[in-house]
Amino acid sequence: MRKLLLFGFSHLLAAAIGFALGIYVLPILTAPQAPSPADVSSQSGEALFSGQFRRNLKDSDFLHWGEGKVTVSRTSIALLGRVAPGPDYKLYLSPEFVETEADFMRLKPTMVRVGDVKTFENFIVPVPASIDPARYTTVIVWCESFSQFITAAAYR
Repeated sequence: MRKLLLFGFSHLLAAAIGFALGIYVLPILTAPQAPSPADVSSQSGEALFSGQFRRNLKDSDFLHWGEGKVTVSRTSIALLGRVAPGPDYKLYLSPEFVETEADFMRLKPTMVRVGDVKTFENFIVPVPASIDPARYTTVIVWCESFSQFITAAAYR
């Protein structure tokens, strides 16, 4: 009986680890090609604002982080840098700087979702014409599926 329990537990543990690795690796394998630094720089030339993603935010950790320069224009938000790989990343604009999940959830009704982040090294996310980035102060990357704070950068 003991061998059967150990056998079952070991297989459940292996399945759980495989599932977790799949969640982490699948977005990397299915991500589109990231924009080149030259593409990001050309978008950044139109920037009205800029900020910095940093790894040392309160709710950032070894699985949830971002680093690099973020530029905000009327038509796009671009990152020259990296974010930790993960599923279902969304880009938000917030009227206040946040660096925790609790602050994000508290302020979410005042934020606007700009679009999807589909690449993990450099990105360019188009800003819909209905959004005025000058009305906000902060860019946030949020994992919608797992309600995880990834990173944020104040740009004003």
